[in-house]
Amino acid sequence: MRAPGARFVSRLTTNTMALILAGGRGERLGVLTDWRTKPAVPFGGKFRIIDFTLSNCLHSGINKACILTQYKSHSLIKHLMRGWTKMNTDRGEFLDIIPAQQWTGDENWYQGTADAVYQSLDIIEGYGPEYLLILAGDHIYNMDYGEMLAEHVNLGADFTVACMTVEADLAKNQFGVMEVDKGGRIIGFEEKPSEPKTIPGTSNMALASMGIYVVSRSYLSKCLREDAEKKGSSHDFGRDIIPGGIFRGDHFQAHQFRNPREGQKPYWRDVGTIDAYFQANMELLSPNPPIDLYDPNWSTVTHQPQMPPALFRDDGNIQKVQNTMVSGGCIIDGSQVYRSILYSSVRVEPGCVLDQVLALPGCEIGTGAILRKVILDNYCSIPPNTVIGEDLKEDAKKYIVTENGVVVVNRRLLGQGDGYQPNITISSGLRPPT
Repeated sequence: MRAPGARFVSRLTTNTMALILAGGRGERLGVLTDWRTKPAVPFGGKFRIIDFTLSNCLHSGINKACILTQYKSHSLIKHLMRGWTKMNTDRGEFLDIIPAQQWTGDENWYQGTADAVYQSLDIIEGYGPEYLLILAGDHIYNMDYGEMLAEHVNLGADFTVACMTVEADLAKNQFGVMEVDKGGRIIGFEEKPSEPKTIPGTSNMALASMGIYVVSRSYLSKCLREDAEKKGSSHDFGRDIIPGGIFRGDHFQAHQFRNPREGQKPYWRDVGTIDAYFQANMELLSPNPPIDLYDPNWSTVTHQPQMPPALFRDDGNIQKVQNTMVSGGCIIDGSQVYRSILYSSVRVEPGCVLDQVLALPGCEIGTGAILRKVILDNYCSIPPNTVIGEDLKEDAKKYIVTENGVVVVNRRLLGQGDGYQPNITISSGLRPPT
């Protein structure tokens, strides 16, 4: 493992501002984004997806960040305001939350990733950073951005794109795919191709963009202004900015992503579907998880309300909790819980059986309920003796059932509310924030 002092924290990182794109709807996550944007979706027992990107910035010495929001942003903004705004402004540190500006006079919302940055260009230029690190706020990974910044400057690149090697079949219609020369210079780029070009010498591997970019402020401003004037542009980094720059002959460089944990395979997850989201959470329960939430040298920062420790009560029923994450404020009464993740303030009544269950904050599971391979969105109240996950055909009549047999339940599907409720109360008092 690389020692903390070996990270690339330098003048480059301190003169860099992160731009985090956090306005995406995340349509493929279905009901999980009915009331929140994708970066605000809970992950790993106590975190939000955006916490991983922001924690990477802190570990990389990047303490200046602007978060561009748009779609159903209230839950995200609450989380950021409560957990991420305690920056040392005396040292020039800040985290600014920027709603869609529409300063161009266009009545439309963001038209693409490049347009999202362009519409806040006046704010960005006002801060005057030397370099910009453009990030997506909806991926799970640990990365030292300092290495990428150093490579960008040392090679004299105009624009650097982080990438990783993936199976070509996985890249189909999913990722931007690039071609590079022997020095890593990008000579071709295609956004979400149906037939990805493979890496020379392989028949089934492709070089996929991670949606992470390093660029100087001056070069970015020039590119965005030119793109804004182009008729027919989709105003997207992957579809327009990167291919256009390569076509002009500008120096676009690929940066190969490496895991900051030495000797470990690179871990990066786009939890863009319910099945991918479920699987990524389940991976955390494996004996050797691909991302280590318990690494003291690479902690993930978040906000969590003050709450008591988890409580396991024996009421005479069989009590067994195995291979399970249990967050603060949870109470489990005489139940069996296997291979599950219980987020904060989940209550499990006596006689329940939970197997591969993601119970998001504030859920209540009634006496005798049986749940298998289920995601419960926050504040679901499962009636006593409910069975979910054993008869998928029957479940599909009431809930959402994915291709891989994961059953998703939220309050609307249970008839317990149809809309975002930021301050739900229960008899015992206020629930923790959504």
